[in-house]
Amino acid sequence: MDGGKPNLALVYQAVQALYHDPDPAGKERASVWLGELQRSMHAWEISDQLLQLKQDVESCYFAAQTMKMKIQTSFYELPQETHIALRDSLLSHIQNLKDLSPIIVTQLALAIADLALQMASWKGCVHTLIEKYSNDVTSMPFLIEILTVLPEEVHSRSLRIGANRRTEIIEDLAYYSTTVITLLMTCVEKSGNDEKMLIKVFRCLGSWFNLGVLDSNFMANNQLLMVLFQVLQRDETSTNLHEAASDCVCSALYAIENVDTHMPLAVQLFQGVLTLETAYHMAVAREDLDKVLNYCRIFTELCETFLEITVRSPGQGMGDLRTLELLLICAGHPQYEVVEISFNFWYRLGEHLYKTNDPALHGVFRPYIQRLLHSLARHCQLDPDHEGIPEDTDDFGEFRMRVSDLVKDVIFLVGSMECFSQLYSTLKEGNPPWEVTEAVLFIMASIAKSVDPENNPTLTEVLEQVVLLPQTVHMAVRYTSIELVGEMSEVVDRNPRFLDPVLNYLMKGLREKPLASVAAKAIHNICSVCRDHMAQHFQGLLDIARSLDSFVLSTEAAIGLLKGTALVLARLPLEKIAECLSDLCSVQVMALKKLLAQDSSNGKSSDPTVWLDRLAVIFRHTNPIVENGQTHPCQKVIQEIWPVLSETLNTHQADNRIVERCCRCLRFAVRCVGKGSASLLQPLVTQMVNVYQVYPHSCFLYLGSILVDEYGMEEGCRQGLLDMLQALCMPTFQLLEQPNGLRNHPDTVDDLFRLVTRFVQRSPVTLLSSSIIIHIIQCAIAATTLDHRDANCSVMKFVRDLIHTGVSNDHEDDFEVRKRLIGQAMEQHGQQLVTQLIHSCCFCLPSYTLPDVAEVLWEIMIFDRPTFCRWLEAALKGLPKEMSVGAVTVTHKQLTDFHKQVTSAEECKQVCWAVREFTRLYR
Repeated sequence: MDGGKPNLALVYQAVQALYHDPDPAGKERASVWLGELQRSMHAWEISDQLLQLKQDVESCYFAAQTMKMKIQTSFYELPQETHIALRDSLLSHIQNLKDLSPIIVTQLALAIADLALQMASWKGCVHTLIEKYSNDVTSMPFLIEILTVLPEEVHSRSLRIGANRRTEIIEDLAYYSTTVITLLMTCVEKSGNDEKMLIKVFRCLGSWFNLGVLDSNFMANNQLLMVLFQVLQRDETSTNLHEAASDCVCSALYAIENVDTHMPLAVQLFQGVLTLETAYHMAVAREDLDKVLNYCRIFTELCETFLEITVRSPGQGMGDLRTLELLLICAGHPQYEVVEISFNFWYRLGEHLYKTNDPALHGVFRPYIQRLLHSLARHCQLDPDHEGIPEDTDDFGEFRMRVSDLVKDVIFLVGSMECFSQLYSTLKEGNPPWEVTEAVLFIMASIAKSVDPENNPTLTEVLEQVVLLPQTVHMAVRYTSIELVGEMSEVVDRNPRFLDPVLNYLMKGLREKPLASVAAKAIHNICSVCRDHMAQHFQGLLDIARSLDSFVLSTEAAIGLLKGTALVLARLPLEKIAECLSDLCSVQVMALKKLLAQDSSNGKSSDPTVWLDRLAVIFRHTNPIVENGQTHPCQKVIQEIWPVLSETLNTHQADNRIVERCCRCLRFAVRCVGKGSASLLQPLVTQMVNVYQVYPHSCFLYLGSILVDEYGMEEGCRQGLLDMLQALCMPTFQLLEQPNGLRNHPDTVDDLFRLVTRFVQRSPVTLLSSSIIIHIIQCAIAATTLDHRDANCSVMKFVRDLIHTGVSNDHEDDFEVRKRLIGQAMEQHGQQLVTQLIHSCCFCLPSYTLPDVAEVLWEIMIFDRPTFCRWLEAALKGLPKEMSVGAVTVTHKQLTDFHKQVTSAEECKQVCWAVREFTRLYR
């Protein structure tokens, strides 16, 4: 968009192209051009003209959306004297366009609401709007739309109006809330049974409940509440109206979460919801799933709201256990989507009861949990005509996983052993159909790990019976029985006589395509838990690993099998480990060599990631116990494998994904043998640096941090590692200094600061004495504004650890040197760092990063409190005191209070609390 204002004909043309051009490239060009227009100053005037001309729906929608966007993000562009004209213009547009399209009305309503929130001079906007439009029945729909979105926008992330203005608005809205509710009630009386109007009224009421400003006493006696429940009780209520009413009741229940302070309204809602049981049964009889789901949402919200009272005084007053009965009635519905709505409540109930740890109280709730588990087991049944194994990736598979998690969370109330035995007896005594057997085995697998395996005859009997299951039973039963065996690995460990029959059973599964992956997972579990017993079976595991690809396994299952094999390998006698590790790695190494040979002969490169990942998992989990002075048994193998890894890395150096897998593999190789990888250090670092100059993959920085972690304490390695750091930093800084470099390369920022943090931890004086440290600190200061979770966390950890070296371990010889070097760095960069941190907190960073920032401020203060006080004062003086629209962002008292809270803090969490409160003023 160049400087001049485009004419309207051109804008119309672009809007038409955006919606109607059959050529996608034409649409894309129009979209880019219109996006630039929206960001320009001309957008205000052009969208106003388009709305005035009212040529067609598309141009009006574009204009309304532009207006909303400009008010949300660029309101500061307008001088204050234009605000009243903008408000009047928007109100005139919404009145003129009210019948054109509901989505245009919504966009304009949002624009008006966002304007009202930012325009401090528009006092009592609710009162103004109601006074102006409430007597005109044709204006009612858009008036209610504005009154619906206004409370919703108060906490909008798009508006940075600050806590002071937000508090002022909320007080204002609370003051006029009864006027709004009265208006809504009048609206219901006038419109009779106009369904569209009722839906609007309920949406608006819900919005005011969500903001939490409605007076409980006033609402408890208000007719609107009665209308709401009447609509929900009526059998003939339409789906859309039913949903709007349900949403509204849920909002009301959520708003009174703190029941004791909303008692009159709580009583009305409690009694109102209990009257809906009959309506629920009617919806079930009519097979109206939408309504059934709505009722279940309401019943669940009721239970969530009254949870504390129910646990505090079960069966008394509003602790009435009929609320739980309602949820169990829903759990009886044949569709699993219904019971799933209540899962969060049952989880929270379990958590509350677990914390109270009162056996008598547990006794009150036990029968309800037993009935819930009974329903869940039934819901987990597959269809009788289902063929093959249970799917775990479809909706029903995900539901079963959520059931499994919930059962684990609430089983303590019933008792794992008692439940396990009851489930087993239903299989033992009856002869249930296969789908019942499978569901019971599924629930048993969920709780098997929480049953005490010591001297437990039921568990051993279950194991004995499961491994005798014939191959003729339904495939799904075999699948779930294998899962159960994997979950019972503790029992196998306590009863090694079962190891052979269990392994035979799992091997049968491994050879069948549908069961192979689940059998591999179970073998992995057995290897992890029974490592010592499995040592005698290592040859068998090695045979499986050698012919891994003859089994039809998922990638995850194959990796799991190798992990299990490596865990057992680490328990072999030291003298056998090298040979066995070499055998285990040889398949993958041969495959890599073969690929490299193919690549050089045909010029095409094949993907080696499968083999690299398999080597990585072997190195990661082969960790034998090596006494001091003994040579690590894996050292020789890794030295032999290094040339292949090096060549693979060279061949694929341009491919970030493959290089990442190479680095991961090398990382675990280095971790596996620790100092024993010294002979690789020189060639590895040389190769990393050389490739990084051309292809700056951030994983090289991560690998560098592993090398510093392993070798940074070794006097003879420090200079070499510093040379590596300097060589890696140069291309890194070039990358990050590009326009938007930090934002576009968060992984590089993350890995760079992991690397320098390792240096600070392992060899601080080496780093602090080098010339590179100044550039690293400057880069860190620039990167404090980055709102990427991992990158920001690494930057803050680096700065915190760096400053901490100036006060930590003061008994060590190098303490004075460290303290002096940190002092010099802070003298040079301290003010800039503190100013940037405060600015970032207020304007750039999400609130979850604030504890990390607080820790950095705390460390600076511990290092030199008097200087920090001055730096903080200067940083606070530089903050804006007012929004561009005349609303006070921060008062002088709030600034001085914050300064005092931080500088007088005696522990870090006080700084964190102060920062959190203060930054709300700018959000």
